[in-house]
Amino acid sequence: MAYTLWTKYLHHNPRNPHWFNRDRFILSAGHGSMLLYSLLHLTGYDLSLDDLKQFRQLHSRTPGHPENLETAGVEMATGPLAQGFGHSVGFALAESWLRATFNKPGHDIVDHFTYVIASDGDLMEGLSNESASLAGHLHLGRLIVLYDDNEISLDGPTSLSFTENVGGRFEALGWHVQHVDGMNPGAIDAAIREAHHVTDKPSIIACKTIIGFGSPNKAGSSKSHGSPLGPDEVKLTKEALGIPLEPDFYVDPAALATYRSAVEHGANLEAKWNDVFAAYSAAYPELAKTLSEAIAGNFPTAWIDHLPTFDQPISTRKAGNTVLNAIAAHHDVLIGGNADLSESTYATQKNSGEFDWDNHAQRNIMFGVREHAMVAAVNGLTLHGGVQSYGGTFFVFSDYCRPSIRLAAIMECPSISVFTHDSVGVGEDGPTHQPVEHLTSLRAIPNVNVFRPADGNETAAGWKVALQSRKTPTLLVLSRQDLPALTPNTVSEHPAEKGAYVLSAASSDPQLILIGTGSELQLCTGAKEKLEAQGIPTSVVSMPSWFLFEQQTAEYKASVFPKGVKRVSVEAGSTMAWPRYSDAQVGIDRFGLSAPAKLIFAELGLTVENVVNTALSTLND
Repeated sequence: MAYTLWTKYLHHNPRNPHWFNRDRFILSAGHGSMLLYSLLHLTGYDLSLDDLKQFRQLHSRTPGHPENLETAGVEMATGPLAQGFGHSVGFALAESWLRATFNKPGHDIVDHFTYVIASDGDLMEGLSNESASLAGHLHLGRLIVLYDDNEISLDGPTSLSFTENVGGRFEALGWHVQHVDGMNPGAIDAAIREAHHVTDKPSIIACKTIIGFGSPNKAGSSKSHGSPLGPDEVKLTKEALGIPLEPDFYVDPAALATYRSAVEHGANLEAKWNDVFAAYSAAYPELAKTLSEAIAGNFPTAWIDHLPTFDQPISTRKAGNTVLNAIAAHHDVLIGGNADLSESTYATQKNSGEFDWDNHAQRNIMFGVREHAMVAAVNGLTLHGGVQSYGGTFFVFSDYCRPSIRLAAIMECPSISVFTHDSVGVGEDGPTHQPVEHLTSLRAIPNVNVFRPADGNETAAGWKVALQSRKTPTLLVLSRQDLPALTPNTVSEHPAEKGAYVLSAASSDPQLILIGTGSELQLCTGAKEKLEAQGIPTSVVSMPSWFLFEQQTAEYKASVFPKGVKRVSVEAGSTMAWPRYSDAQVGIDRFGLSAPAKLIFAELGLTVENVVNTALSTLND
């Protein structure tokens, strides 16, 4: 599979791994990472034989699973199974949208494929089915998956757990399906060629292969799946395949010459594309400029001057819609959508239609009830380049999205998630739909910016931070219920961009600091008024983002939280991690209730009175 694809079809330039019109190759079966490392070395990428010899060693460029930040030519971190498959749908979405948006007759400047090698494990994971369903529905004809059908998983034959008709499943999902002998390069060649001609469906080529091929005692068994062959079996395998026993790392000169021709071929491909782009630039200068800037990661910023401000009560989900559309009017390469919740999350661009199977030039992607596939695809869109992307759903469903959020953080992929219905304010839907532990859980992931705004103005600041991020995914956590406008109505530089700030200073040197996020900031301002009336100087700190606050200077942090001043945090969620910043906590350390939101807040102690009582108790400790 790899030989045929990499020597006959894959358009790439080893001397410029980031050439924009390259085909994207995703090794979804990331546990087979040495296959990819071997291909990169053989085809002339900056990966030496010594790098291969350092496989899985400390600080090597050949870690156990491919990592995009470690190795040139690796498109994404393919760790947990099916993530590569899910992300590949996002890569294909980006290519398809850019092609539909920017190509003109006689100017095919976006013209590449997304190729995947996937395993049985990938296809067992639920993410692959969600993603395949979406890809089939949207007719992503330039997505081609090579399925390594070797009938072996770690525990033994796949028949122990996986006996479904894979081809039948993918046909039902709207894919073009072929079955070939995966040990026959000619058969694979013909299948890829046929897949290229099927433009209205994604393609999967089921390739029957033999795991551990050539090993006299371990071929075709799980013994060659997760463990080394061992020195004796390596010797027997080399003898069986006619490979010299010495040196340990042997590269046949003829094979190397075949693969290494990719260097010259790739340079020629990029040079031809540069000529095509030059002609395009002459014919369509404005489009070419927009695309060139997007390819370089220099995304539009004119929208900053058009961010709205808010002075009336509004839910942050609705404020988010106002902000999003103000941005979209001045951001031509912003694309995203919802997991069947457009009417609830409001993460929709009003002046664009739906990206559908017969119209790939629209900017609203209807992901359907496929939350995990949505975030994986948004990551893929972002990693592809040329676009910025977001996805929206309820905050409680971040449980379904977490593996892809974590992977975005590892890959330094600045994708954006819009999570609404942020806590027990969901009300009558009850505890299954009321996220109480999720803020703490997601804040625990390194390199994730969880941003929970307190009003519309902080919501605008959150979107600004998210779109200006280059290495960190952002989770915008928004309310269902209306919230009062409490924070500065500034556009250019809202203090929320620092993660935490003094919203309301104490009347004199503070004896107490109340820290609020989201809808609970209003409880802090109400409690401050009562505490000040009792002669207790109290300041209020808004803290929408722990992540951003931790990036500030020590001096700034000390200005927000002076030493020796007691602090009380107020947030409608788990208090487990709040002792990091506060001496006492008002929060929710149980599951929610089914009732109107105001009654739930009162029942669970999220009231001004309880904040005051907690503050007084803290001062007396």
